[in-house]
Amino acid sequence: MSQATHLRIPGPTPLPDAVREAGGRQMVNHRGPEFKALLGRVSSALQRAFRTENEVLILTCSGTGGLEAAVVNHLSPGDAVLSVSIGAFGDRFAKIAARYGADLTRLDITWGQAAQATAVADALAGMAAQGRPARAVLLTHNETSTGVTNPLPELAAAARAAAPDAILLVDGISGLGAVPFETDGWDLDVVVTGSQKSWMAPPGLAMVSVSPRAWEAAKAATMPRVYFDLTLHRDSAVKGETPWTPAVGVAFALDVALGLLEAEGYAHIFARHAACGAATRAGLQAMGIRLFADPAHASDTVTSAVVPDGVEWSTMNQELRGRGLVLAGGQGALTGKIFRVGHLGAVTTDDILAALTILEEGCGALGIEMTAGRAVAAARDAIASHSATPADRQDASRLAVASPA
Repeated sequence: MSQATHLRIPGPTPLPDAVREAGGRQMVNHRGPEFKALLGRVSSALQRAFRTENEVLILTCSGTGGLEAAVVNHLSPGDAVLSVSIGAFGDRFAKIAARYGADLTRLDITWGQAAQATAVADALAGMAAQGRPARAVLLTHNETSTGVTNPLPELAAAARAAAPDAILLVDGISGLGAVPFETDGWDLDVVVTGSQKSWMAPPGLAMVSVSPRAWEAAKAATMPRVYFDLTLHRDSAVKGETPWTPAVGVAFALDVALGLLEAEGYAHIFARHAACGAATRAGLQAMGIRLFADPAHASDTVTSAVVPDGVEWSTMNQELRGRGLVLAGGQGALTGKIFRVGHLGAVTTDDILAALTILEEGCGALGIEMTAGRAVAAARDAIASHSATPADRQDASRLAVASPA
């Protein structure tokens, strides 16, 4: 007998019904007036969400493509770059820069921990003392592989003070749109995000903001680029187009999703995600499951937890999937050691309570000692401390997701 699927991974995220339906619309001419109007609406809405006056460009690719664009448009082979990595996706950002010939200095933080501003400042000072002042700093806002949110305002301020001529390239893929973010207020140069995360849309689009400082850097940059040439995207955007064929269906969906997000209001969105994050962490701890991320920097979009002793993740995953709950496993060195619960995008506290109920039942079936209802009770207590709870319940119908049978 089939049952509803609860997709609780950190992306792709479930789609509200209105967004899913928008993605199935008939195609339009991507060089015509309909798409021009759509691109204008989406770009303006993204500027508001990014909290920036900088141009926001839309690329047809995954978030990784956006990170590659951030690197190749603003750097030259041999440029000294500081990579600040707190997990698998920070490592990926560094790998891109190294592959294109950047002279990389790595500041690798223990997985599960956040970076500290003093460490960033010291690393940049050390590079300058070696006669290699940083041309760029690679920063991750929210590290999906570990469930940690970096203190980005502090890191950016430290980097700006220690290396005022460096450009700040930021992976904002899994946090922007769900938690507070200030592109201009934090003086960030290039910020990348992806449609399949907090934006409640299908995969296929990367959105990149570019500051005037970054455009100046692009004039001297010599890393090769064609498809990801942001200058071509900027020139096309003036005409209401993209240089290459865009993912029109995803753009339809993103347009509707952004409308839903603005109708809800970002202050409420941030509070909703904070409530979902707190509920998830409280529920897991009530089950006796140990959290992985530093509590001081635990993400409100994805929670990481240690696989219980005596249980293989593959077995646990199979049991939960059989009950309709889809979680994510660990990555890299954490494969088989942790699991991750995504709570971003079209997610309500009721969704988290349902996921915790299944998780509690599934773990109990595997022989892990559980007290029925304890996880949900703890989660409800955590939710009660967040003022967004009544509105969150009211918004459940607006965020309705049609679960596949």
